[in-house]
Amino acid sequence: MSTIAQDIEQTSINTIRTLAMDAVQKANSGHPGTPMALAPVAYELWTKHLRYDPANPVWPNRDRFVLSCGHASMLLYSLIHLAGVKDMSADGQKVLDKPSLPIGEIENFRQWGSKTPGHPEIKHTSGVETTTGPLGQGCGNSVGMAIASRWLAARYNKPGFELFNFNVWTICSDGDLMEGVANEAASIAGHLKLPNLCWIYDNNHITIEGKTDLAFDEDVSTRFRGLGWHVLAVQDANDLAALEKAYQGFLSHEGSPTLIVVKSVIGYGAPTKAGTNKAHGEPLGDEEIKKTKEGYGWPNKKFYVPPEVPRHFQETLGKRGAGLHSDWVSLFKEYEKKYPELAAELWMIQKNELPKGWDSELPKFPADAKGMASRVSGGKVENAIAKKVPWMLGGSADLAPSTKTLIDGATDLEANNPGGRNMHFGIREHGMVAAVNGMVLCGLRAFGATFFVFSDYCRPSIRLAAIMKIPTIVVFTHDSIGVGEDGPTHEPIEQLAACRSIPRLLVLRPADANETAEVWRVAMEQTERPAILCLTRQDLPTLDRTKYAAASGVEKGGYVLADAPGKASPDVILMSTGSEVQYAIAAHEKLVASGIRSRVVSLPSFELFDEQPVGYRNEVLPPAVTKRIGIEAGVRQCWDKYLGMDGAFVGLDTYGASAPYQEIYEHRGITPEAIVAKAREICGK
Repeated sequence: MSTIAQDIEQTSINTIRTLAMDAVQKANSGHPGTPMALAPVAYELWTKHLRYDPANPVWPNRDRFVLSCGHASMLLYSLIHLAGVKDMSADGQKVLDKPSLPIGEIENFRQWGSKTPGHPEIKHTSGVETTTGPLGQGCGNSVGMAIASRWLAARYNKPGFELFNFNVWTICSDGDLMEGVANEAASIAGHLKLPNLCWIYDNNHITIEGKTDLAFDEDVSTRFRGLGWHVLAVQDANDLAALEKAYQGFLSHEGSPTLIVVKSVIGYGAPTKAGTNKAHGEPLGDEEIKKTKEGYGWPNKKFYVPPEVPRHFQETLGKRGAGLHSDWVSLFKEYEKKYPELAAELWMIQKNELPKGWDSELPKFPADAKGMASRVSGGKVENAIAKKVPWMLGGSADLAPSTKTLIDGATDLEANNPGGRNMHFGIREHGMVAAVNGMVLCGLRAFGATFFVFSDYCRPSIRLAAIMKIPTIVVFTHDSIGVGEDGPTHEPIEQLAACRSIPRLLVLRPADANETAEVWRVAMEQTERPAILCLTRQDLPTLDRTKYAAASGVEKGGYVLADAPGKASPDVILMSTGSEVQYAIAAHEKLVASGIRSRVVSLPSFELFDEQPVGYRNEVLPPAVTKRIGIEAGVRQCWDKYLGMDGAFVGLDTYGASAPYQEIYEHRGITPEAIVAKAREICGK
């Protein structure tokens, strides 16, 4: 048997490689080739440059390491194991005295209940900074993290107190850079000239189908230079000296983000599968692994970790990180004495808390028959919150004049003003939400905004926010056929149903200005799930809350807004959301006047309502009252759980049109008269 090489660097690199091979083989599933290729790239970064303390993986000024090509998860899991990263409590606030990934978790790769799922998941595995796998998403998150680092520095750093200066290192693949979201994010980063962002591009020329030139032969370096990036090249991923030079090139460069193009051989060392797609998405096979280990000078043992390797990681990364962290803690203690208010803010950011009285100035809107668009009232509420929550910031995809999401009196966040609170994402909806997710992962209360029809462009990033349990907020305006003259391309029809289908996503569609204030309150109070606000372009009457129920019922997702006089059970229940609630109210008054007892239920959030105790839900929607009508300018999907077998729906089963919105509602049959007719029909009166 060949003896293990005495070179600790090569031994460490081969440990990463063999752990990846063995884990994928045992699981009979996974991607061994990329960890084998990139082991030197990651080793050089973690042991010599990454500012990270394995003993405290949530230290606020740690460098962020993002594995955007999440299919290569065993690369990250091997690093976490060898570095001895500590585990965290379920709430992410307490460091536990045990490793995040003991060897048993590596052996349990991709199995039920393991902490080593197929793609890395934040809040599931300590040491993972963001959930990746859908290609390009980690790239987008990394841009938001780099923005957050500079924003935190701009607000909290003071002379002699450099609390924030962390860098963001991202490994990305050919697949990442083919995805549009990565290009959107790279364009944002180039515009903002983020000097603390480094993408390490694994240029291995292989995807699942085969050689990348089947579909991809662009000059990536030229593209990124055109996007305003600093581009460096490493011709061989195994050349540690060249990697060192490139990393130093990033660290010494100012004025733009850096792309390091690294040429690698996927499945490096595998005698028959190296450099082929056979090393990408399937196990190598026992015989191939045996021969590969022989080539490495490695014993034919499963999950073998030479004891000197974890010691080496502790002596390099561990000691460096512990020192940097200790210095930071000492600095912060002095900072607390000199800047107690700012220090208190940082504690709240770390704990995902809001200041006391953050909602004390939320506006209350008087009854007004004309009212205002909920995008307008939403802007007023957002500004009232922003006054109280200094780390609330965000922007729109070139639509701020329409979404009404500018923070009054705040400056623009730009390359020369990284501490601004108004962001301009340009027409890059997907990159916007991916970046917002990265900012939220760094503790900021960030939001993005665009028209609701473009939620389709944002959906993958919103879904990942839900998976990650992070409180991202997206403001969607122009939320229905009320868009009017812009026509069907800009009138969302199926988007409400599509968003409601995402588990753990709060969909909030308020009926008037006071409900809008309440949905903003609900969104801000979330700590473990994202929220979208669906707001109108057209004016909505502000309901008279002395006549109708208080808007505070929004916190329960649904509430009785209006009822027939007396205590008798209703004959029919009219359920509605958003801009159509006014039509339900108008129909209700006509029905009551004609002797039909109706009830109006406002349902601004299906998700919140479904979480209420069954007693409350039955009080609002008595099971005995089966004559029910759902009213919404969208498709029926998602409504049947409330409508039951005897219910009806007044809404849409086709697209809108280009015309004044009142005419579209009339022609599509969403009117008080149509609701009255439907109620009479199902009630037999």
